[in-house]
Amino acid sequence: MITTEDTLRKSYEVVIIGSGPAGLATAIELKKLGVNDIIVLERADEAGGNPRHCGHSPFGFREFKRVYFGPAYAKKMVKTAKQLGVKITLNTSVISLGKGGLLTLSTPHGVNQLQAKRVVLSTGIREMPRAPRFVSGQRPAGIMTAGALQSMVYLSGKKPFKKPIIVGSELVSFSAIASCRHAGIKPVAMLEKNQRTTAYRPLGLFPRVLGIKYLLNTQIIDIEGKEQVSGVNVLNQSGEKTHIVCDGVIFTGKFTPEASLLRSANIEIDPNTQGPIIDQFGRCSDPVYFASGNVLRPVETGGWCWNEGVKTAHFVNASLAEKLPSTDTQLTVNNVSNKIKYIVPQRISIEAGKTLTIGMCQFQLRFKTAVKGGGIKLLYNNAEIYDKKLQALPERRVLIAIPEFSRIEFDTNDLVIDYS
Repeated sequence: MITTEDTLRKSYEVVIIGSGPAGLATAIELKKLGVNDIIVLERADEAGGNPRHCGHSPFGFREFKRVYFGPAYAKKMVKTAKQLGVKITLNTSVISLGKGGLLTLSTPHGVNQLQAKRVVLSTGIREMPRAPRFVSGQRPAGIMTAGALQSMVYLSGKKPFKKPIIVGSELVSFSAIASCRHAGIKPVAMLEKNQRTTAYRPLGLFPRVLGIKYLLNTQIIDIEGKEQVSGVNVLNQSGEKTHIVCDGVIFTGKFTPEASLLRSANIEIDPNTQGPIIDQFGRCSDPVYFASGNVLRPVETGGWCWNEGVKTAHFVNASLAEKLPSTDTQLTVNNVSNKIKYIVPQRISIEAGKTLTIGMCQFQLRFKTAVKGGGIKLLYNNAEIYDKKLQALPERRVLIAIPEFSRIEFDTNDLVIDYS
């Protein structure tokens, strides 16, 4: 059921912010668990999150046992939620997160407040635009992120340029090629400042097969053009400067969690993930708030976020029944390696008599650089409780088991993670 602001009540048992895969999965699973007093708040005028403008496959196989293109996948999620009676309010932005679940909203009808027993943050991610990348030059039309391009192509049917360049080589960068092809746009080049493709290496063949120059060890330094982009200057590893004629620039990847709400709230942010600090049940520093999906860290697939949403529903349900450990006693996960980019969850909550088996079973981490020949170690009270040899590439998901602390003599010391 898609609702408007005038149907909103003043309080709900669970409020979910965001209607992407994580948010809708949480809502659907909560309904299945018998939690009916829930509502999903969406700031856009249509539910479904980023998949709405990802006009490619594969989406949905793990969730619905068939493969969808992004827009169809979004519609399937929304349809499933509506069939279960999930209420989704559109054009509704949360402008502040108050202590204890007090939310201030901006709606087409004005500003109001909601009180929730539990709040789930599923606000997703955003790409890094031009300014934070410190790319100089003029400011003509035709400069955008891959997400903005997809929105223009698939939602508005627009063609903002004919021959752009693509900056980056993450999965979304190759998705940008597919979006361009859909709109009849022919990219002239794809730039990656590192010496290897950030996504899976075989994908580097894709632009070459399509006749797109694929330039590794090359970075954009400035943009030229008055009304429309007319070209860019790039620099390669040898220090050689080259001019590329183009009429657009697509900045891709370098995602960060959409966590702007947290910066004015009483919720701790991890400087490494740029998302909220959570325990193994997805609880934030204010335990009324939970977080799920890409707001936790950049960036995972829609299927991964969906699965996190399902698990989060069980954590929230257990929290409402007061079956989770208190957050009074927590172990902080302390990363002492300069090779590990981040780790989630960042804290472990422990309480005598409370089961830990329903929490996350694994830490998620990523490395800054490629690692080989060493191993991941977990140490507690100077004792090694986990040691596993591994090699990994940057921006790849690595999973390691969370120890069963019910079997460990514990106090309030940090849990130390290292790679050596």
